[in-house]
Amino acid sequence: MGRELTKVVYKPSPESTEDFIVIVNPAEYKKWKEGGTSIPLTEVVDSFQILWSNQGAQGILGKPSNQQLENVFGTHKDVDVITQILQKGKEETGKSIKSGELGATNLTKGSFAVDTKGKGSTSGIP
Repeated sequence: MGRELTKVVYKPSPESTEDFIVIVNPAEYKKWKEGGTSIPLTEVVDSFQILWSNQGAQGILGKPSNQQLENVFGTHKDVDVITQILQKGKEETGKSIKSGELGATNLTKGSFAVDTKGKGSTSGIP
């Protein structure tokens, strides 16, 4: 079983539909936020990947462009942007976010068969 993860969401302004998200280890993030800035960011964040959505934190997540990062954060360097998101963002726990797992995928729906013959069959039987 993978470790539980949390997301930190930064919204540039209350009117903005843009959200910038970083996935973090909740225990390490709490220590870091309480003044343990000597903790390496590699232990705080799950990966140095900045996610972006213009549909809110629950929408489809993508990777922001360097120009978007420059406009909002004044830099596109991942370490600087992630530090700002961790400092200014709000923590949102996600019980279904797990490292190295499928998360909340509903495995009871569908056959998971891939139709490689192009016949449109969803049963998985040719």
